[in-house]
Amino acid sequence: MSNISYYTEEGLKKLKDELHEMETVERPKISQQIAEARDKGDLSENAEYDAAKEAQGLLEMRISKLKNVLANARIIDDSEMDTSKALILSKVKIKNLKNNAEVQYTLVAENEADLKSKKISVESPIGKGLLGKSVGDTADVQTPGGIIQFEILEITR
Repeated sequence: MSNISYYTEEGLKKLKDELHEMETVERPKISQQIAEARDKGDLSENAEYDAAKEAQGLLEMRISKLKNVLANARIIDDSEMDTSKALILSKVKIKNLKNNAEVQYTLVAENEADLKSKKISVESPIGKGLLGKSVGDTADVQTPGGIIQFEILEITR
């Protein structure tokens, strides 16, 4: 069963770079560690060899998972998206109706969320609350502290 994931071009490039790093840098480094440990003699009591083999297994598992993610990755084309509603890749300026604080977020896929860059996941409570809303709409967002209302001030790409 495939799990299709949606990425921006930037997010997909980041994944490809990570895979390239694992295959061209980390894999040879672990192979070298295994060779050095093997040269030290008896493998049955060699902790360095066991640790290197375990690290190799974990790396190969990470590489396999990342290849699977990349095989099911799709790039989001925002050129034909509706700008009247908050959708994935929309920049949404919102105002908290409780304290009048204004903030702008970019709605992104779960795997590209980065709060420091003001990118929030469409799977997050705020992201779910904003999806499909238009300028002037009020979004009721369920948080652990109760429902917070946000007014959508602006939607851009």
